[in-house]
Amino acid sequence: MWLVSASADSRVRVYDLAAAGTGSPIMTLEGHVSVPRGVGVSNDGRYVVSGGRDLVVLIWDTRPLENGKVEKAKKGKKSLVPVLVKTIPVLERIEALGVLESEDSEGKLRFYTGGQKGVVKVWDAWDAKVLQTFGEEIQGLAIEDEGEESRQILDILYTPSTHSLSSVHADQNVLTYSLRTGTKTRQLIGYNDQVIDAVFLSSLSPAPSLNHNPDTHLAIATNSSLVRIYPTPDVHAEHGPLNPLNASLLSGHTDIVLALSAAPNGWLASAGKDRQVRIWAPIRSPLQETDDQDERHGDHVEWTCVGICAGHAESVGAVAFGGLDTNGVPSFLVTGSQDRTLKVWDLSVLSGSAPPTLTKIKSLTTVKAHDKDINALDVAPNGRLVATGSQDKTAKVFEVGPSHDLTHTGTLKGHKRGVWSVRFSPVDRAIATGSGDKTVKLWSLDDWTCLKTFEGHTNSILRLGFLTRGTQIVSAGSDGLVKLWTVRTEECVATLDAHEDKVWALAVSTDERTIVSGAADSRVVVWKDSTEEEQLEKEEQRTKGVELEQNFTNYLALNDYRNAILLALTMDQPGRLLNLFKSVRVNRSTHEPDSTHTITGSTAVDQVLATLSGPDLARLLGHVRTWNASARTSTIAQTVLRAVLSTHPTEDIIRAFDKTQVDMLGKDKPGADLRSVVDGLVSYTERHLSRAERLVQDSFVVDYVLGEMDMGVALGAMDAMEVS
Repeated sequence: MWLVSASADSRVRVYDLAAAGTGSPIMTLEGHVSVPRGVGVSNDGRYVVSGGRDLVVLIWDTRPLENGKVEKAKKGKKSLVPVLVKTIPVLERIEALGVLESEDSEGKLRFYTGGQKGVVKVWDAWDAKVLQTFGEEIQGLAIEDEGEESRQILDILYTPSTHSLSSVHADQNVLTYSLRTGTKTRQLIGYNDQVIDAVFLSSLSPAPSLNHNPDTHLAIATNSSLVRIYPTPDVHAEHGPLNPLNASLLSGHTDIVLALSAAPNGWLASAGKDRQVRIWAPIRSPLQETDDQDERHGDHVEWTCVGICAGHAESVGAVAFGGLDTNGVPSFLVTGSQDRTLKVWDLSVLSGSAPPTLTKIKSLTTVKAHDKDINALDVAPNGRLVATGSQDKTAKVFEVGPSHDLTHTGTLKGHKRGVWSVRFSPVDRAIATGSGDKTVKLWSLDDWTCLKTFEGHTNSILRLGFLTRGTQIVSAGSDGLVKLWTVRTEECVATLDAHEDKVWALAVSTDERTIVSGAADSRVVVWKDSTEEEQLEKEEQRTKGVELEQNFTNYLALNDYRNAILLALTMDQPGRLLNLFKSVRVNRSTHEPDSTHTITGSTAVDQVLATLSGPDLARLLGHVRTWNASARTSTIAQTVLRAVLSTHPTEDIIRAFDKTQVDMLGKDKPGADLRSVVDGLVSYTERHLSRAERLVQDSFVVDYVLGEMDMGVALGAMDAMEVS
């Protein structure tokens, strides 16, 4: 058995693991001028293939005896001399290399490479030709661009059982390709930078009666030139649930993507620092059959670029679709840029049933809208109004004319910092704005006055959205919080805290039951509306509480103290339990004739306390500690405590507070900590004993005074008798 290794000294060494003293290599392959990053051995064990950062792949023959080449080594032994038989220029820095097995190579010597250009190539070793190429190659000068280095390949995993190659990229993406079909079968996408924007996407429906499936995918912009598309976790396709980890990348931008917008028909608009806006359309295509049993067969949806909008002089930071028809197809697109202008783009050229092709979109209108950068855009539901938010601390509203011209109709002034988000109400003539002054303002579209101001964030508000038919507003801020507001009362009804940095992305699903937030901490959090579940749970708890209270009352009426005490402990109602012990103590003489021989006043209650164990005992001692802290209830507490200590050994009490029992009890419940229970009982018991001792001492004084008073009365009576 041989072991082949590559070293930083540019040499490849071969070791014979079966030979004695394997510390020295039996072969040393010298030919690379840089670090070899991958090695492989042919299926017959004769040839070694190595590739590195010197842009070449070398093929060595390790059986020189068959070629008649040997040399004398030390001590008279014959050492094998490998022969370099092939040099293949691959014209890229190699980071991963391996040899395919016979089943995937038709019995020939074939190897795969991956590295600088971000693609996987399968080579024929003897013809020095590329047989297959997987992925999109980074072209030209983009290879040296620091922003594109994250797309290079770091490693390639070969899985013979599934006949697939998986490439690991520097941007934490893993792409799997089938050697049989030559297609990409799976893509696991990660990211290690800020999440800038996110929108829900609709996809084409396989059912003839439906045009689109809403919210089947989620598009995310993550401070890179690539847009990430994830299937939403709760979407079910025709052949089963989609894999949320099997995502895709949309490449086309040459700089960071800053803003996203989605249309009901599934179109996606992405705007970036490259001063362009790209329009992407969903296309449903069949999946190729693979040998991976985990893969879903059938069809899937991919987004392809169908239009490019180019014309802004600076970065495009805001984009929104408008003019929707009955099928949800937009007729125009509005963009806002750092060049302080608004542009309206004609999307009518993209409509039609023919397969979409890449089209250059025409600009219909250009308007200088603000004095500083435009941060946000929104189009009214009816498509007649466009709202903008800018760093100049204002928000403006424009009317869209019949020819898609923009007419300024109103300015919203009142914010003290730049406006980061604007949203039209879906039902009212109102618009919400979020600003760097930490406030959300609601404005009237009739007279441009501020109707309400929502305060609660501790930093800039970056994103807004409306929920529940415009009755609630959701906001995301630089403080890492997502807040839910009630418009009528201006009250914050919920604060969602799961991020550690600025929340730049906020997406609301079509049914308004799901919110997605993305932040600069590289996290994407999915929030579900749990209102119905919480109300149902509260109703069930209320019904159960009424039933338990009725059972408790029935147990008391039947003098069934065992079930009454256990039920009160289960219901966690110390007040009812205290009243039970009080009634037993007060009526101890009426319950049973020999009640003077019991501790609590009832033999049945004493027996119940003696049989308590586990969480019930710990919970009872927790209540006793609470009762013992008050002078009014300390007598009951001392009585119950005496009954427990008289009938339970110390080991049982300690066992009731072990880790398992505490977990069952709950750390936030009384009695969860034995030390706190003992400390509370000891301190207040000492105080009660001191007070009782003072009362006893005071009673001695009272007895002495009364005795003296009785003696004086007796002497006066004797004097009266003597006089008579």
